[in-house]
Amino acid sequence: MTQENNNTKYRHMKVGIPSEIFPNELRVAATPKTVKRLQKQGFEVYIQHNAGIKANFSDKEFEEAGAKIVQTAADIYGKSDIVLKVKEPSLEEVDLMREGLVMLSYLWPAQNQPLLQKLADKKVNAVAMDAIPRISRAQKMDVLSSMANIAGYRAVIEGSYYFGRFLNGQITAAGKVEPAKVLVIGAGVAGLASIGAANSLGAIVRAFDTRKEVAEQIESMGATFLTVEIEEDGATSSGYSKEMSKEFIEAEMKLFLEQAKEVDIVITTAQIPGRPAPKLWMDYHVDAMKPGSVVVDLAASTGGNCAYTKNGEIFTTSNGVTIVGKLSQLPSQASQLYGNNLCHLLDDMGKAEKWKIDMEDAVVSRAMVTYNGKINWPPAPLPVSPTAGGKVKVVPPTAEEVKASDAERSKKESTSMLIRLAVVGVLLLLVGKYAPAEFIQHFTVFILAVFVGWQLITNVAHSLHTPLMAVTNAISGIIVVGGLLQTTDDISNPMTILAFIAILIASINIVGGFVVTHRMLKMFKK
Repeated sequence: MTQENNNTKYRHMKVGIPSEIFPNELRVAATPKTVKRLQKQGFEVYIQHNAGIKANFSDKEFEEAGAKIVQTAADIYGKSDIVLKVKEPSLEEVDLMREGLVMLSYLWPAQNQPLLQKLADKKVNAVAMDAIPRISRAQKMDVLSSMANIAGYRAVIEGSYYFGRFLNGQITAAGKVEPAKVLVIGAGVAGLASIGAANSLGAIVRAFDTRKEVAEQIESMGATFLTVEIEEDGATSSGYSKEMSKEFIEAEMKLFLEQAKEVDIVITTAQIPGRPAPKLWMDYHVDAMKPGSVVVDLAASTGGNCAYTKNGEIFTTSNGVTIVGKLSQLPSQASQLYGNNLCHLLDDMGKAEKWKIDMEDAVVSRAMVTYNGKINWPPAPLPVSPTAGGKVKVVPPTAEEVKASDAERSKKESTSMLIRLAVVGVLLLLVGKYAPAEFIQHFTVFILAVFVGWQLITNVAHSLHTPLMAVTNAISGIIVVGGLLQTTDDISNPMTILAFIAILIASINIVGGFVVTHRMLKMFKK
């Protein structure tokens, strides 16, 4: 799509899904479910014959979902407005693409400059799904997180397979089985998924990360957070870890050596976009591990975190440690999540009716690596201060600014409270001067009831409730008591009827509150 026709209203935009040509790639960029979603977005969907067969999706399933089957990749690349892919295209595939085509795919732009130049020469507008910025709005399009979640889960399953024993501890008539000890290095999406899976299988889980901020996340998932006695934080604004000091790395290596002698399964997850994976689990760490232990390296494709890792291979070292440098992709599940990510991005780009390549959009501009015949990589950094376009990133205030702000806010709140009290005092004087004595008596009781009720409600303990449920149930309880006090033997009395209705509604609310709370508590039980 060229810039001139970006704002054109399309009625029949075509989305094409070709077969993946890499033999080890089992995923496909659409599933029958996402095909239906693409159609709801207004697109006509075309898919190459047997494109989904490796992911266990037949042509018949795609046809039943509404897609049209075509025979060759040339039909997809030559007739589609948008092409959805998983792996980056080969140079031969780029030759098949027409000018103005929009392609959404993994591209790894930092490592594939020749491919970017070829796409730019063909005037293909290419979106690198692996370059989606990690900002809050783009989480639904973040394919790296989607795939890392699957990889983290799969790492535990395959690690336990090669370990060959239970992960959970057991006491049986035949004897006692000790729980396995699992060490996860890196607590990103993949690491947290590994922690969750290993913990649910009953293992003793430990996790290490250079970012201190993830300690709470690790511990909340049932793992022990390991750290070194050096005050240094590896967090960065991008969400990835930075390179640490020499002293920190030395302390880290020493910690890993201690753990190597104890743990049964090690899962490494550290990767840096555009760079080889850092070496974290050295040869002497592997040599210190017990026979039968397992190292699962999720960074194998970028060089591996383990010194012994061989990409795409699984082998056993001389001291009996299995090194796993290859994982199953879970192609059906991975294709579904990847397809959802693509659909979310197409949603943001206007679907078929309002399709637009908005290069002012922070997500599109950073992921669109070739545009209108030009290479758009590396992208400009996200703005960190006010710009001409009005985009602002909030800078944390200093301690002095916080103190001044708090003092000013406190002063404003005090002034506001004095004004309110003055207004209330004037109103009470007017009421006391002109209202009947009976009204004053009832009004006083009302004010006291509000005060006592407020104190009662706000002090309700919610150890078995959410705070909201605790307060609403307390209010409903007061309504029930009030309704009971207003009931009489005369069922025709309007006051009795209203009291009965109030008691009924409040009782329903109380019972419903406890039912909802019970269901919420069950969610946190194993």
